[in-house]
Amino acid sequence: MGDSLREALLELIRRFGTHVNAKMSNLIALLINHKNAGSIGALAGFALAIVFTWKYLKSPGGHHRRLEKRRNSPTANSDDNSQSTGETVLSSNVCQPSSSLNQTAVSPQEFTTMQLSLAQVVRQQLNGGRKITCQLLGVVLEESTPEELLEHAVVRPTVVDVLLEIAKGCDLYLIARVLDDDSEEKVISALDAVGVFTIGGMNRNKVLFCSTETGRSSFVRQLEPDWHIDTSAEIISQLARFIRYQLHISPVGSGYIASNVFGSDSLERYFGGIDTAEAVLCKHI
Repeated sequence: MGDSLREALLELIRRFGTHVNAKMSNLIALLINHKNAGSIGALAGFALAIVFTWKYLKSPGGHHRRLEKRRNSPTANSDDNSQSTGETVLSSNVCQPSSSLNQTAVSPQEFTTMQLSLAQVVRQQLNGGRKITCQLLGVVLEESTPEELLEHAVVRPTVVDVLLEIAKGCDLYLIARVLDDDSEEKVISALDAVGVFTIGGMNRNKVLFCSTETGRSSFVRQLEPDWHIDTSAEIISQLARFIRYQLHISPVGSGYIASNVFGSDSLERYFGGIDTAEAVLCKHI
């Protein structure tokens, strides 16, 4: 269709040229018969008009031919192909998912572990509390009765990291019910062996000993902590209206005591468990 249009345009230009030549011949013959300055000026003006008209009519065809030649040239094809290829690559980079991102995707549990350190989890779970009292028997120590302390005192290995983190960031008081002075020495030695006084920076004078359950409750009332951690549901109930927060440690679980009392089967589970970290993370999203 483009070739036929160009041929029609050229044919029109040829016809126009033939018509102009005929008119020019008649005009020249007329001027020869009537020679004067006005006629010559008119002839010159008409000739200029013809020249400009011819250039105007000729330029679209020439421009079209130059464009057509450029499209057919190898260089133009190469440029067009390069541009098309560049657009394709750019589109591919923008629209296609990155395989490297898919390979580095992590599960929610892995994300939680990477994002929250033990120190962060402990701080979040304490909810701003800085002063803490904690029963030793059954929580920090493997022994759960004063009679067992007559033989030995051993810090539970799984609780060490959490205990040290609490000791480093809080004003921590540890309370144990004992039957004699030797039991006290065993408890101090066991705590010293895991670094509570060195790594944790806890003062030895903040390890308190009593001979009765009532004595432990009295210590807590006097110290007025932000948190108290205990295994006795009775003591937890008694202190519920005096202590801001309490954590009841019970391997069999505990029923509802008060709105400010939380429950867990172990200290490390409450402060360092994966499920606890996920709960903290979800709360902040």
